[in-house]
Amino acid sequence: MINKRKKVVLVDDDNSSRMQGRAILKDSYEVYPLSSAYKLFEVLELFSPDLILLDIKMPVIDGFQALKHLKSDERYAKIPVIFLTASNDKESVIKGSKLGVAGFITKPFDGPDLVEHIEKLLNPAGGNDTEDNSYGESSSSKRIVLGVDDAPDILRAVHSMLHVKYKVYTLPKPEKLSKLLRDISPDMFLIDYKMPSISGFDLIAIIREFPEHKDTPVIFMTSEGTFDNISVAVELGACDFIAKPFEMEVLRSKIERHIK
Repeated sequence: MINKRKKVVLVDDDNSSRMQGRAILKDSYEVYPLSSAYKLFEVLELFSPDLILLDIKMPVIDGFQALKHLKSDERYAKIPVIFLTASNDKESVIKGSKLGVAGFITKPFDGPDLVEHIEKLLNPAGGNDTEDNSYGESSSSKRIVLGVDDAPDILRAVHSMLHVKYKVYTLPKPEKLSKLLRDISPDMFLIDYKMPSISGFDLIAIIREFPEHKDTPVIFMTSEGTFDNISVAVELGACDFIAKPFEMEVLRSKIERHIK
């Protein structure tokens, strides 16, 4: 009988992390623990896994270098990669998102969190929920967060930081906001303050035109959080600001504080 379990490769130079990850996943997946990125590329010549768990800090070839190589090779570019990291610092999140990482897991592993990350990537319920080049997760029980920004790396960071807990939509073309709001009803908006085609202030006005969004919380994402900007945003109905690039825990905390 053919074994149809999906294959997960776990790459980490720390033996305890490899063994812990294998123990968590072995009942659901074929798990291949590897001690280096060099061994990863040897294995990829033999078979193509369904997902790669990749430690960031490793000698010789680190996670960023390995991910860049994976995404540059058409044979491996579509394999989802989750970064394993001992510190979800903002630089790693932004850099990893730019390179195309699918998510982040903090070490030491939380078993349910690791399994949930993998399940959402390998067994999505209902396919892609997003418009244009955005990223989303399907789950009818989750609160909906919509991120609007013309910078793809910021949208990827938003998705990486939030997709486990929320159903995340991202919109890189703010002029299409009205059209999107006819199809979805977000519980929270993350809006870039300054975009070439339209400002965040204008987007708040568009959002408030929808009766169901008269009081939906809006957080501005900005690197220009001056007092004047904050005053105008508050008058228009924004509930908070967050400076870019943002830290994961700060973003999550602000959303938890305001989402209904």
